[in-house]
Amino acid sequence: MKKLLYILSFLFSFGLFAQNDALFEQANTLYNEGKYGEAIDKYKTILDTKNHSVELYFNLGNAHYKLNNIAPSIYYYEKALQLAPNDEDIKNNLAFAQNMTIDAIDVVPEAGLSKILNNAANTMTFDVWAKVSIGFVFCFVILFLVYYFAYSSLRKRLAFLGSLASLTIVCITLLFAFHKFNLDKKNKPAIVFAKEILVKTAPNNRSEESFRLHEGTKVQILDTVDDWKKIRLQDGKTGWVSSEDIKAL
Repeated sequence: MKKLLYILSFLFSFGLFAQNDALFEQANTLYNEGKYGEAIDKYKTILDTKNHSVELYFNLGNAHYKLNNIAPSIYYYEKALQLAPNDEDIKNNLAFAQNMTIDAIDVVPEAGLSKILNNAANTMTFDVWAKVSIGFVFCFVILFLVYYFAYSSLRKRLAFLGSLASLTIVCITLLFAFHKFNLDKKNKPAIVFAKEILVKTAPNNRSEESFRLHEGTKVQILDTVDDWKKIRLQDGKTGWVSSEDIKAL
């Protein structure tokens, strides 16, 4: 019975993959024909099946950008960038979309060791850092075995130095992996989807207005109280907005 369920599950997954692949090609054709709205509908149909990919998010961003949909284009470029943080095409297109936003927010620059660690950790995702660590663990084990069983003093010396280097790299990559994990855990970005929102000093409509934001602006979610989100901007300003006005990444 279990085998039958596994087979049925496999066939369903394979059929769904084939269907999504066909939908993706149809959406790309619509995009190339300039039918951006119809292309978006096709891409979203794939998203509804819980299928996520860099290409899917990137193409959704491109289609929304063509329609001058500021917030959705930035949102999907950011989603693509989460999966491929070093992709230059995504970064360039995201920069073009961000140029359409109204809010000019100064970024508080990082400095010192924190900046170096963050920049290094963000070069790869947590999963990639973990895989690199595992790879060098295997290298360490193999080189240590070579050192242990080698008869030649030269081979022993080289194997020992190689295993020592592998172990050092394992420690460094693990450090970056856990640092990246902590960064991702603290990182709760969102995009403003409303045309204009009033940022409040407290999580209620009776509180005073602190400042205003417009669609496409990226914020960090700090806290949630009922239907309100506490946000922080890149320049350090904080305030409360309605949960309906932003969309978490």
